[in-house]
Amino acid sequence: MINQPCAAPLTLPALLEHWFGELAPNREQPIEEHLMACGHCASRLQEIANLASEIHASFQRGEIASVISLAFVEKMKEQGLRLREYRVPCGGSVQCTISASDDAVVARLQAPLEDVKRLDLLLLNERGEPPVKLLDIPFDPTVGEILFCPSAAALKKMPAHTDRIRLVAVDELGERTLGDYTFIHTPG
Repeated sequence: MINQPCAAPLTLPALLEHWFGELAPNREQPIEEHLMACGHCASRLQEIANLASEIHASFQRGEIASVISLAFVEKMKEQGLRLREYRVPCGGSVQCTISASDDAVVARLQAPLEDVKRLDLLLLNERGEPPVKLLDIPFDPTVGEILFCPSAAALKKMPAHTDRIRLVAVDELGERTLGDYTFIHTPG
C-alpha cells in the first residue's frame, strides 16, 4: 500500500467515528475496505491513533485537566488508578488535597442541568491569574453533576491555596451562573 493522495479521502468525522467504534453497521465495511486499500487515509487514521495515545499518556501522567464522564472514572478505577473524589454541592466548598501516591483528583460538581443547552466551566484562583475557560463542555443533563479532573501533576506542586470553579449555562438569552464551587487545597 503506497501512500499516494486519495481521490476520495475519508472525512475526519468518518475517521473519528471509525476510531471510536461509532459507525453505523452499514458504513463499517465500506470504510474498512477503503482503509485497507488507501495508504493516505490509513495514515490519517494512524495519526488519530497516535494523538489519542499521547493524550491518554499525558492524562495518565496527570499533565492535563479535563471534564470526564462517569464511565471514564470507572475505567480509571478498573485500571487500578488511585483517585481522590470530592463531591461538592452547588455553592459549596471542600477541604481537599492530593498525595504523592494519588494518580488523579475528581471534583464531582453537583448542578441543576435539566434545561441547560451549553455549559462552560471557569477556573478562578486567588493568585490573580486570568480565569481558565473550558467552553462548551460535554455533560449529561440527567446526571446532575459535572466530573472535573484537574492536572494532578500541577496540583502536587502547589502550595496551600483556594481555587473556585464556576459553571455557567449559556443559551440564546445569555449566560447565567449555575454554581460556584470552592476548593481549599492543602498540600499532601
